[in-house]
Amino acid sequence: MHAKHANITTATTLSCPYNEYVCKKIFRMTFDELQIEDQLLEAISYMRYEKASPIQELAIPAALAGKDILACAQTGTGKTASYVIPILNDLIKKPSSKTTSLILVPTRELAVQIHQEIQGFSYFANASSKAVYGGDKNLDISAQRQALREGTNIIVATPGRLKQFISQEDVTFPDLRHFILDEADRMLDMGFYEDVCRILCAIPDKRQTLMFSATMPPNISKLAKSILDHPERITLSLSKPAENVRQMVYVVHPTQKIGIIHHILESNPDFDSIIIFSSTKRFISKIVSSLQRKLDKGQVEGISSDFEQKEREQVLMRFRAKQTKILVATDVLSRGIDIKGVNLVINFDTPTDAEDYVHRVGRTARADAKGVAVTFVCDSELYKLTKIEKLIEREIEKIPVPELPKEHVHETRDRNDRRGNDHNRNRNRDREHGREHHREHDNNEAVAQQAVTHEHHDGHEGRKHPKQLIRKPKISPPHPDASNHGDI
Repeated sequence: MHAKHANITTATTLSCPYNEYVCKKIFRMTFDELQIEDQLLEAISYMRYEKASPIQELAIPAALAGKDILACAQTGTGKTASYVIPILNDLIKKPSSKTTSLILVPTRELAVQIHQEIQGFSYFANASSKAVYGGDKNLDISAQRQALREGTNIIVATPGRLKQFISQEDVTFPDLRHFILDEADRMLDMGFYEDVCRILCAIPDKRQTLMFSATMPPNISKLAKSILDHPERITLSLSKPAENVRQMVYVVHPTQKIGIIHHILESNPDFDSIIIFSSTKRFISKIVSSLQRKLDKGQVEGISSDFEQKEREQVLMRFRAKQTKILVATDVLSRGIDIKGVNLVINFDTPTDAEDYVHRVGRTARADAKGVAVTFVCDSELYKLTKIEKLIEREIEKIPVPELPKEHVHETRDRNDRRGNDHNRNRNRDREHGREHHREHDNNEAVAQQAVTHEHHDGHEGRKHPKQLIRKPKISPPHPDASNHGDI
C-alpha cells in the first residue's frame, strides 16, 4: 500500500449531532448555493432534491475544492450524493473518456444502487458508469471487463471482484482522479482489508480520496492515516439513530413474536412499507411462511444472500414500488441500501452487535421522515439490549406484550401436530398417564421463530383443549414518555 501521509492532520473538524431541530436551524443550504454546474443542478432539481442534508452541505464544498475527506456519518444521511455530485461536477468541467472515479463498496446491492443513483444525477451530463461485482452465476462478466478496459467514467465495485480483475487481467487506472471508500467499516468487517490494500497499489498516488464510514473503530483510523492526505474531517452523530425514529422494545417469549407482528399490523393499517430483520438467513423462509398464513402471499417476501442477483433486484424493486408490503431480510439490507418511505423496522431478534442495531433502525426515518423501530428481546438477550442502550445513550421505550388473539394460536397448531415431533409425542404420553403436563419447547432453532401452540390436557376425560400458554414477560419500567405514545 502506498502511504500518502503517516498521520491525519485535520484541517477542519466539523461536527453536528444529527438532531432534526438543530440541523434544520444550522444546515439548510440549497444546492444552488454549493457552486454546482447548471447541468447537475438541473438533474438535482429533476430528482426533487431541494436542500442539502448536513453531510452533503459539509462534504460537497470540501470535495469540490479537491480536498481529501474522512466522514463519519450514520446511514440515511445522504452520503452517496455527497460524493457523487462532486465527481460528476468535475466530469462536467473536465470531460474525459477514461475512468476518472472509482467507488469501492462492500456489497453488490450497494454497488447496483449507487450505479442507479449516478444514472439519475448524470441525466443531463455526459458521464458513464458501471457496477462491477460478483456472486451471480448469470452475471455478464464480459460487460464488466469491457467497462474496465475501455474507460467507463465511474466504476462502482466490490473489493473482491475488482481485485480479481486487477490480479488476473492487469486492469489499471492511470487516469483516476477520485477514489471513494463507502461504508468502509462494513468493508473491513467483511474481511476485505487485504483486497482494499491490493486495489490501492493499483491506483495512482496522486488522487483525491474520500472515505465514508458509519463508525470509526481503530482499523478504520489506521487505514485512514495511510491513504488520506490532510483530510477534512466531518463527524455527524456517531452511531445514534435519527431523532425522528420512535424506538420500542417488547420483552417477549420466543413464541409470541409472530402474534405481536400481526397485532402491530392490525393496529397500524396505514403502515405500507415494513422491513423485518433476522440475524440468520435460515429463518427468513420460516418468518415469511408464518406471516403468509394470515396475510396475502404477495404482501410478504424474503431476501437473503442465497438469492441470485437478478432475483434480489426484482424483490427490492417490488418493495420500493410498494407492491410488496413486508420485506423479511438479513443484515445485508441494513447497510447502505436506500429505500424511501419505510414506516416500520422490526428486529425479529436482538442484534448481537449494537452497531448493527443502529444500521437496521437507519432503514426508516430517512431524509427527515418519521419512522418506528420495534425490537423483540428475549430474557436471554437482555444483555444485548443493555449494550445497545449504552451505545445510543438512551433508554429504549418498553411496551407491554398485548393479549394475542386465539386465531394466531390455532393457525400454527395443526402444522406442528402434523410434524409428529418429539414435543407432541411427549404430550400424548402425558395424557395417557392421566396427568396435566405443560411443557415449554426450548429448542430456539425450531420454535423461536414461530407462534407455537401449547395445549392443556384434562387427565380425567382424556380431551384436549387448546390454550395459549404465553408467559407474561418481566417488563422493565416504561420510558417516561411512554404514556404519551400508547401501544403500537
